[in-house]
Amino acid sequence: MTPTRRPAPAQGPAGGAAAAPRPALRAVALPIEHGAWGFLLEPALLGLLLAWSPAGLALAFAALMTLLLQTPVSLLAADARRGKVYPRTRLARRVAAGYAAAWAIGLALAWQAAGELGWLWPAVFALPLAAVQLAYDARNRARELVPEAAGAVAMGALAAVIAVAAGWALGPALALWGLLALRAVPAIVYVRARLRLERGSTVSPGPTWALHGAALLVGVGVWLAGWLAWPVVVAYALLFARAAWGLSPWRRPVAAKVVGFGEIGFGVATVLLLAAAVVLAG
Repeated sequence: MTPTRRPAPAQGPAGGAAAAPRPALRAVALPIEHGAWGFLLEPALLGLLLAWSPAGLALAFAALMTLLLQTPVSLLAADARRGKVYPRTRLARRVAAGYAAAWAIGLALAWQAAGELGWLWPAVFALPLAAVQLAYDARNRARELVPEAAGAVAMGALAAVIAVAAGWALGPALALWGLLALRAVPAIVYVRARLRLERGSTVSPGPTWALHGAALLVGVGVWLAGWLAWPVVVAYALLFARAAWGLSPWRRPVAAKVVGFGEIGFGVATVLLLAAAVVLAG
């Protein structure tokens, strides 16, 4: 959800843009932050597993376009701040227009399939979090903890949106969002700590373990209350064990991309366990 800092294009001796190859479409059209894909996959998968509908599928597509749209829009905002128009600026305009059109089509299809707009409510509740993330992004501070967490939690609202579009009541749908927030925030804190550790920095594991422990306690609480079945406990226990081992002196040092792909795997496992907890609870 949060792209990395992007350098300005090369400048010529007179301050203008130096002659450069045509900008790569990938750099303009795709997020640099790979973790964003996982935070989109998890709510889309949970929502569609528990509340499949044509409207939900269209909303997942619209959410994908929202994620993709952020990259060219961020580039356009950066170039506007500089008061410059580069080759990448013109390409970003075209890419953003295409994504925006696809996003509008996805929403229109969802509206037609659902027959009403009640699914907008979870998205409305997520807007303040998305605004926080975008505000930091506009100031080139998207890699800080606050915007990363805000963006990931905002994206989790997709599960609730899909559920409401399929006919769920708002309360249970928002509960799905809450379960994903308990996964997203500790995961972001863990990955940041793990990467610092792999770079040789000194890291205190206490805050990360505390967040995972709190999520596990919530999971135990909802299980004991009878709201969800036992897999909810397994889901957060698995994440706690991953954080305990990953920040311990006995961990196996790995590259950053291995940590990232591992988190995608843990995210999918968490979603499957949460879905099972909902289904088994009836």
